[in-house]
Amino acid sequence: MLNGMLWIVRSGAQWRELPETYGPWQSVYARFAKWRDDGTLERIFHALSADADMENLSMDSTCVKVHESANGGGKNGR
Repeated sequence: MLNGMLWIVRSGAQWRELPETYGPWQSVYARFAKWRDDGTLERIFHALSADADMENLSMDSTCVKVHESANGGGKNGR
């Protein structure tokens, strides 16, 4: 069930497009809605983020985009 929920989040698809390998979409959605409403998903998120390994995080210019006006470009290309 959790893998089905993660597939939906990662793909951005509608619930009806959930592959059959994860089970009936109605069942996965019902479990998602239950966990959302009773706070289970929030507790899972907090538990996982509390133990996050932040030591190896990095960003470089390949993943950070700057608007053209921030790097000297103007609206008219001047």
